[in-house]
Amino acid sequence: MTSFRFKNLSTCLVFMLLALGATPVQAQKKAKFHVIAFFTGKQDQAHISYIHEAHPWFQKMAAKYNFTYDTTTNWSNLNTAFLSKYQVVVFLDTRPEAPEQREAFQKYMENGGAWLGCHFAGFALTPSAYPQNWDWYHNVFLGAGSYVSNTWRPVSAVLRIEAPKHPATKGLPATFKSAPSEWYRWSNDLRTNPDITILLSVDSTSFPLGTGPKPHEIWHSGYYPIAWTNKKYKMVYMNMGHNDIDYEHHTNETLSHTFGNELQDKFIINTILWLGEGKKK
Repeated sequence: MTSFRFKNLSTCLVFMLLALGATPVQAQKKAKFHVIAFFTGKQDQAHISYIHEAHPWFQKMAAKYNFTYDTTTNWSNLNTAFLSKYQVVVFLDTRPEAPEQREAFQKYMENGGAWLGCHFAGFALTPSAYPQNWDWYHNVFLGAGSYVSNTWRPVSAVLRIEAPKHPATKGLPATFKSAPSEWYRWSNDLRTNPDITILLSVDSTSFPLGTGPKPHEIWHSGYYPIAWTNKKYKMVYMNMGHNDIDYEHHTNETLSHTFGNELQDKFIINTILWLGEGKKK
């Protein structure tokens, strides 16, 4: 199992205080909830770059907001016994492929578990290495269906708050400029799905969105949901999670970052804290 927990200096502080006979009240606080992030991190430097950013950012947020953040690349850990230790599951870049892993995840969610999916975790395209062969996940749970197309290059977008009363959007302005990402278009119109609440969408002031070089990689109009939740589950999918990379010069240098955008960061931490509140009733 490739599973590890990021820790901060509070552990050392506990032992130092105990040695001095002190009672470390703050250090002894019980974590509010536990997060496990599944990832693959082997394909597409843009997604790998994002993962390298995500781990220390979530570690920092865990220390600040009193939750734990564990990670694993072993998708076999997607089983009932392992998931019972965690209140929130994160898919950072991909999805489970084995039938037993998919079954365990569906059971976890149907029993009130919480989930955050990032960017490529929602991808499905037939034919491809990630075909649409999991109907519950893509059509029922996410509701988006299959991937259709994307913008290119990764660029910032002006995002509009679609559900201002939702905890994930609390304290955010009506619109804000995101960090750069590659934005996806989907086969299903989420606006027609009564189970879906769209949280963020591309504001019309973003157009044209993308730089090309191919004309179809630039969006000039349309409705594009960026983050949403399914009312039947404690879940949020967000399309963020793809950094810009210097592919042209073969350096694989990271040219943009997902984290460090104040308002987008606020949306993500709002989401995590809401997901960690407790099971879906």
